[in-house]
Amino acid sequence: MKHTIHQVQLKNGAQGLLIDIPAATVIDFEFNFRAGEYLVERTKWEVPHIMEHMLLGANAKFRKSRLFQAEFEKNGAYSNAHTSTYHVTYEAECAEFEWQRILELMLLAISQPLFLREEFKAEFGNVKDERAARSNNHFLHLHAATREAYGLIAMTDRECLKQMRHVRLRDIVEHYQRTHTARNLRFIVAGNLRGKQEAIKRLIDSTRLPLGRRRLELPAEKAQLPQKPSFIYRPSVRTLHFYLDTFANQRFDDPQWDGLALVNSMLTATLNSRILGEARERGLVYSISSNLEVTRDSSSWWFGTQVIPKNAPALFEIIVRELLRIRSGDISPEDLEAAKQYLLGRHQLSAQTVGGTLAGYGWRYYFDGVIEDYEAIPERIKAVSKATIVEAANQMFTDRIGGLGVLGDSRSRVLAEGLNELIQPLWR
Repeated sequence: MKHTIHQVQLKNGAQGLLIDIPAATVIDFEFNFRAGEYLVERTKWEVPHIMEHMLLGANAKFRKSRLFQAEFEKNGAYSNAHTSTYHVTYEAECAEFEWQRILELMLLAISQPLFLREEFKAEFGNVKDERAARSNNHFLHLHAATREAYGLIAMTDRECLKQMRHVRLRDIVEHYQRTHTARNLRFIVAGNLRGKQEAIKRLIDSTRLPLGRRRLELPAEKAQLPQKPSFIYRPSVRTLHFYLDTFANQRFDDPQWDGLALVNSMLTATLNSRILGEARERGLVYSISSNLEVTRDSSSWWFGTQVIPKNAPALFEIIVRELLRIRSGDISPEDLEAAKQYLLGRHQLSAQTVGGTLAGYGWRYYFDGVIEDYEAIPERIKAVSKATIVEAANQMFTDRIGGLGVLGDSRSRVLAEGLNELIQPLWR
């Protein structure tokens, strides 16, 4: 959607982006605090999560969560919140005609929560149920377990459930007081903001949050090579679930990151991609995913799926072969152009809603304060060269930190060691 963006810094220390989208009929809000799980002891891991559940509940004006939600939702407005390793984010979407009412309610909830004991008990139970459900997702479990194995900040859902007994209401209040300050707040408001921007700034600036000292720092995280591959035994799981990871203890610049994003799509994004396309053509696997991730100090590239055990060796041979081809520069002009066209189309599709437009700015802005130049991204994609791809792809393996994580039954256990040996040429 066509839009303009304005960066604002308020007198109270909060910073944010106002995204004016003239054609929009809804307004989206996000309020982000550096308040995630990295800030608490491992025995208190669920403190940020339970706090997030409680915050859009009872407050100074509405003495019960259901009363607040009834008022919030009466014209169809939506609210949600989510917790991650680094952040807690609160979000809302509403019809344009009630933007001020919804903004005022969000700010009330964020700045004047009551943290009632009865709501603590209720949300403790809700979080426990959520974690129990997530613990049945094998990919979530394997992802968290492998991240822990590489020395990154993570915890499996099953371990979260064990540690919940240590959480007290006072922990919630203390974490809120430590993290929910104006200077630790970043926000984005997107929609038709004509004639609204000054009022938005005034409302957020006058929110009853303590100033705080600063935006809290991200944690230091560098990946370490595990002593052995991760294997999680699940006797009832008949398919082999895996993640293949590689880490570089550095952050890549934008051209290198663009190159990695392009080659990532070249390998797994479509049914004609090098890895997924051949694997599907040979009937080896239904799908395979891959993606890039970052911490403050490292970058990673992963591939993962579930596969019938007897098909796993052939699939891994394709993965290794195609990664080595990319790193050796075996990329035709046609392959390069096709990958660019795919990313250009995906970029345009990503911003067809107010929420999609906001999301295009949110992650990077909250993570390291960078405001993406949306209009420049097509030119960045077009500028990616084969040399950039080869250099970045090889740097992903230079530190020789990587390997395999597997979840499955006894057949998968037998296969895991051989599959791990099969991928070792990637780091030699």
